[in-house]
Amino acid sequence: MRLRTAVRIRASLAAGLAATLALGLAGCDRGGDTDLGLALSTLNNPFFVGIKEGAQAEADARGLHINITDAQNDPTQQINQMETFTSQDVKAAIINPVDSDAAVPAVGVANRAKVPVISIDRGVNGGEVGSTIASDNVEGGRLAARTLAESLGGEGKVVFLEGQPGTSAARERGRGFEEGIRKYPGIRVVARQPADFDRTKGMDVMSNMLQAHRGIDGVFAANDEMALGASKALGGRSGKDVKVVAFDGTPDGVRAVRDGRLTATVAQQPKLLGKQAVDWALKASRGEKLPKSVKVPVVLVTAENVAKFDG
Repeated sequence: MRLRTAVRIRASLAAGLAATLALGLAGCDRGGDTDLGLALSTLNNPFFVGIKEGAQAEADARGLHINITDAQNDPTQQINQMETFTSQDVKAAIINPVDSDAAVPAVGVANRAKVPVISIDRGVNGGEVGSTIASDNVEGGRLAARTLAESLGGEGKVVFLEGQPGTSAARERGRGFEEGIRKYPGIRVVARQPADFDRTKGMDVMSNMLQAHRGIDGVFAANDEMALGASKALGGRSGKDVKVVAFDGTPDGVRAVRDGRLTATVAQQPKLLGKQAVDWALKASRGEKLPKSVKVPVVLVTAENVAKFDG
């Protein structure tokens, strides 16, 4: 009798353990241990790597698990990634849109799941987004225009390498540059063309501009990657005979300023952006009222102060 009772007890314990394991595995499938999701447009750009590092460091400091994904500049991937976040029951989702319009369906996924959304670096042209955290791109564009114009003594022919069409960053930097350059009637913008924030495309676009326009004196590229591509196309003239002003302040961009290949770069603070995105996402998850826009200051990096930034 005692033997049969012992067997029944062992069987009951085994069944209980199996049920517990099954529940635990089901919890893993739902991703219940993931606190936040960060959907980046690309990690093939040092600026966004900086955002990732800043967000990861802040999450680690708070003891949080953050799922950081790379859409490889594919809006469809961002929709899938937001679906993954919602299936993981994240407290909040952060999106850095590939495209401000194409990101609306991705935000809609989170909205329907009642997951708060924060956007970073670029805005979203629809859906419910609690707050957009970005550098002051308009002011940065104005600063770039002033820097380029003054480096040319207020006179000359310049070209503008625009960012990826459809992104708020490209639009706002362009607006700031246009506003700033209008204050210098001696400066003529003889050409402008998108190069999609890409180094290789920046080189190709700059090469074509050099063939189409003689006597270019200056270049504004809306990020460091395009500026470095333009610099390669210019060769030894870059930063000397042809002034080149960039935007981002990535390690490669800062080194190019130090080496004299770039005249200046308007530096963002990607790690601070990543940190603040985590902070604001947590506030959103608690239902706190947020400002629609949070602007992070930019700073100009030139030969005079590059040592402060060159790590």
